[in-house]
Amino acid sequence: MTQSAPPPLIGLPACHVGTGPFATHRVGEKYAEAVLLGAEGMPVIVPAFGQRLDIRALVDRLDGLMLTGSPSNVDPRHYDGPAFRKGTERDTDRDATTLPLIRAAIAAGCPLLAICRGFQELNVALGGSLHAYLHEVPGRFDHRSDKARPMDERYEPAHEVTLTAGGAFHAIQDTERLMVNSLHGQGIDRLAPSLAVEAVAADGTIEAVSVPDAPAFAIGVQWHPEWRVLDVFHHRRLFAAFGAASRMRAAMRTSDDRLRAVAARP
Repeated sequence: MTQSAPPPLIGLPACHVGTGPFATHRVGEKYAEAVLLGAEGMPVIVPAFGQRLDIRALVDRLDGLMLTGSPSNVDPRHYDGPAFRKGTERDTDRDATTLPLIRAAIAAGCPLLAICRGFQELNVALGGSLHAYLHEVPGRFDHRSDKARPMDERYEPAHEVTLTAGGAFHAIQDTERLMVNSLHGQGIDRLAPSLAVEAVAADGTIEAVSVPDAPAFAIGVQWHPEWRVLDVFHHRRLFAAFGAASRMRAAMRTSDDRLRAVAARP
């Protein structure tokens, strides 16, 4: 890292795994590493404690928020969807944490990057809905990966997305099309009213969104840009933009703290 200021604190909401005294709050290493290397930030794990967390106080301390992917899915009760079939993974504690956290972060001007499950959480938090089994929707591709393949192969580019001309994501990437990986079983059905489409797949699946009225960076992508973040140009560009926004918030918060300290002097 080359910046002289401390790295921005970037929150990573965890998945809640297991029950009882041996339950864990987990974040995959690839996400924490992408924050460290791609955004040049300090990753901070946020436990999935739901209403036990003071969300507003947490957001006030963060310079950025990144929502990760997960094997679990957003519970359909949050968007009035049909109940999941048996065997579909869910994480109600994560839902109870991330959905209000997203709304608070956007309102506070805390930069937000949402990935895969996080992308779906962003849509649901702002009033949208999901296809629980996207591959069963007529005309849609199967966007899931083959879990029998080696991990490197699962994260290979799988299909093309077309970027919205003049959009926030287009401004970051400066291109009309990208090849992206694809490892998701759910997808956006009804787009939240406050979101704008930033990229779509050939089958019409929404692959990237932004929050145009947000006071700071707020972008979500359905694919996994955290994977080998420094080796893929458009992954690197996205994390660099997120990191720059987070450093800007950190600088503003530091300046505000100094002003308050001066004002408090006798």
